Amino acid sequence: MQGTSKQNSDAGVTEPEKKANTSVGQRLLTAAIAMPVVLLFVWFGGWWAFAACLGVVVLGTIELHTMLHKAGHHPLIMMSYALSVLFLGSAMFPPQQLLILQIGLGASIVLSFCWLFTRKQLEGTLIDWALTLAVPLYLGWSMSYFLLLRGYEVSSLHPMQGWWVTLPRGVWWLLITLLGVWGFDGAAFFSGRYFGRHKMAPHISPAKTWEGVAGGLVVSVIASLLFTVVPLGVPWYFAIVLGLLIGTVATLGDLAESLIKRQMHVKDSGQFMPGHGGMLDRIDSLLFAVIVVYIFSLFFH
Repeated sequence: MQGTSKQNSDAGVTEPEKKANTSVGQRLLTAAIAMPVVLLFVWFGGWWAFAACLGVVVLGTIELHTMLHKAGHHPLIMMSYALSVLFLGSAMFPPQQLLILQIGLGASIVLSFCWLFTRKQLEGTLIDWALTLAVPLYLGWSMSYFLLLRGYEVSSLHPMQGWWVTLPRGVWWLLITLLGVWGFDGAAFFSGRYFGRHKMAPHISPAKTWEGVAGGLVVSVIASLLFTVVPLGVPWYFAIVLGLLIGTVATLGDLAESLIKRQMHVKDSGQFMPGHGGMLDRIDSLLFAVIVVYIFSLFFH
């Protein structure tokens, strides 16, 4: 009887529903582990943040190059690494950033063509050269904005004042970037899952709906109001604009990576994070959002 009752209870649950529930559980568990780790690096900043960004860039570069190789392209991965390190390193020295970029980018153009001259097979050479430079531009350059936004100011904890925490302005800007995008992604996922009816870009990302984006925008605006108005002195109407911008570019970042995957004929960029796919699947929205938040922050010193 127990076996019969178990079969009856499972009879109404389809296999796709079971897989979907498992996926949601994995997403929540992975997020619960990953988010505190990321916020810890935000707290410490400096070279700790550099190490974290470098790790993300290395994993993302591996995923991109793996997809490109499967599609028949052969960009030079070491050159992609070098350029990404250049972008991240220049962000650690803002006064010298322009000089570092001028020297590094100039050298990369010369050296990359020296590599092209050694290839026996010239078919697809220029495409591989363009992809070699495009990967660090997409990953390393975008990730460098996290370091520029965070800055060097140290977070502090005051045990003599009731454990009062003092957060630098850079931490607050990163919090709105991270929590705004995470909140947007989570709300968009569940809004689209339960209320999604109208497809947004079915030829690029079939699962994305306008209802999901609308739900995500509500949460990104709320996050922006909470983390910018009081801590950073941003007027509430500009905070709303920032929240809308974060949600909008987060969507564009997600679509951009979906376009890359569709071109490479893969579902996920990797399997680094259970329930989330690869590293690129997790940071795609952040890569665009951090650029917008950094530019926005320049007007509110």
